[in-house]
Amino acid sequence: MRKFFGVLVASVILLTGCGSNSGSNNTDSGFVSGNGSMVLVASDKRGDAVTLSGTTLDGANVDIAQWKNDVVVVNLWASWCGPCRAEAVNLEKVNKQFANKGVHFVGLNTRDGLASARAFNKRFDTGYPSIQDQDGTLTLAFGNLGPAATPSTLVLDRQGRVAVRILGPVTEAQLRDVVSAVVSEK
Repeated sequence: MRKFFGVLVASVILLTGCGSNSGSNNTDSGFVSGNGSMVLVASDKRGDAVTLSGTTLDGANVDIAQWKNDVVVVNLWASWCGPCRAEAVNLEKVNKQFANKGVHFVGLNTRDGLASARAFNKRFDTGYPSIQDQDGTLTLAFGNLGPAATPSTLVLDRQGRVAVRILGPVTEAQLRDVVSAVVSEK
């Protein structure tokens, strides 16, 4: 598994055209980043488990603790965000690809009215729940690896720790590759 994760890290560095952390704001040697838009965290450098719960756009309660021992993908989005609209299809495709493989997706809607957020989910047919975070309080649960831009995508390992953070829109291939790597960790 370590070998696969190492190959993935090397691939990300090559794809971003960056061979060191020189373009990153992250100075912790436990992190590897390409151009600053993706941070892959080595499993021995990950922090504590993230706690995240709230009310979905449909009024249900979601707590990621219910998905203990599974991989969780958290996507921060807003209906007014153009890149969020562009990546919505990619997120849903990967959600469907991993639905039966111990991977759960949850959206974290930020600074939206309920009607606008619901309209977004209906338009883009997201098959996973979204929690509303109007004031940004829930994003604080992620600490220094939290979603720092809209959109942001975080992949939590089976222990609930941040394994990957992607700032900006994510492609289907990019997300599929990092989710596969985290799923294959033992």
